[in-house]
Amino acid sequence: MAGLLRMLRLSFAPMGELRENKKRETRQRISDVATKLFFERGFEEVTIDEIAVAAKVSKMTVFNYFARKEELMLDREDDLKMLPFRQALIERPDGTPPVDALRACLAALNGQKHPLCYINGQVLDWWRVVDASPSLQARLRELADEAAEGLAVALAGPNPDGLTRLKAGMIVLMVRTAREEAVRLLARGGSAKKANAAFLALMAQGFSAVEALAPQV
Repeated sequence: MAGLLRMLRLSFAPMGELRENKKRETRQRISDVATKLFFERGFEEVTIDEIAVAAKVSKMTVFNYFARKEELMLDREDDLKMLPFRQALIERPDGTPPVDALRACLAALNGQKHPLCYINGQVLDWWRVVDASPSLQARLRELADEAAEGLAVALAGPNPDGLTRLKAGMIVLMVRTAREEAVRLLARGGSAKKANAAFLALMAQGFSAVEALAPQV
């Protein structure tokens, strides 16, 4: 019965919706296949041609969904640009200090086991692949620069001053440093619980350091 109902829903779904669903499924399949190959052999050793063959699509189709090879591994660019933190700053209620908004956002994301703010075994494997790839490291640096600029604008508007840029850069650095420490703990055999405790402790210290730069932050 459930299968019949699903077929009926698909039969009456608008054509545009069906096309979008198919696009999402294709994109996810390509991403999953590429990630599996990267985990098995390393990012630099896998070609787009091999990904296309394994995903049963053309090379052009891969590039239709991913403009560059790095996007296949770094497919959560919004998170790497720290969009959740930026949104928390932009949407915070009047009178709420920015760091308080960021602390609340961090707690919520960690509770949701969001990959930006939660470290586990799967995340460890992902970072191993990324750390071994010079091209992925280069792209991460570009994304970090974009994250810092976005946070600075979220803190102070379209023309942030030097102090605001410093604060934004510190936030990006503290997330990276806390994440790297958590990953090291996991790699040495520590539990996800201990790794996340270390991550949150370093983030708390980082927020205090940002807060100390000026009374309003």
